[in-house]
Amino acid sequence: MGGRRAWSSSAPTGNLLEAAASAGTAHHVVLSMVGAARLQAGYFRAKALQEEQVRRSPIPYSIVRATPFFESVEDMSRSTTYGESVHVAPVLMRPVSTDDVAAALAHVAVGVPLFGVLEVAGPEEYHLDELTAKLLAARGDMREVIADAHAPFYGAELGERKLLPDAKRPPGARNLRRVARPAVSPSA
Repeated sequence: MGGRRAWSSSAPTGNLLEAAASAGTAHHVVLSMVGAARLQAGYFRAKALQEEQVRRSPIPYSIVRATPFFESVEDMSRSTTYGESVHVAPVLMRPVSTDDVAAALAHVAVGVPLFGVLEVAGPEEYHLDELTAKLLAARGDMREVIADAHAPFYGAELGERKLLPDAKRPPGARNLRRVARPAVSPSA
């Protein structure tokens, strides 16, 4: 390949976009994270850069941002353990199951490109520290959960509402119904 395209500054995403363009891909779908546009540290910064590359590419695209997965809470608790305690930011979030995110991605992938963002979130709001304590207790883990506003989450220090979906966009299920209509009406 000759020179790098202007929209392919990050190697993995750039490589995918170049391969997709060469293959004639009609719709590029990327999974991102709620908060990527607001948090410019750690994993969130990487997801924001990936989103920007996808937006600048000539390939029609859809970005699906998910709130943290229920399944990631336990993993996160392992990374913030100090002795017999787990330090967790007391931030609000609406965790979602990986099954719901997979369903949203599948619906978006077979639909018309959004040229924008769909946010997918669970229906219930929790404080991350309280949810972590409930999860650990349910697993018989006796570590103390300490609410720590400075505890990192995927490399970022969070404000209380930074993991909630954008208030300007309806939560995932309503968005999903709007964009995931069947292409053909089912026959009776």
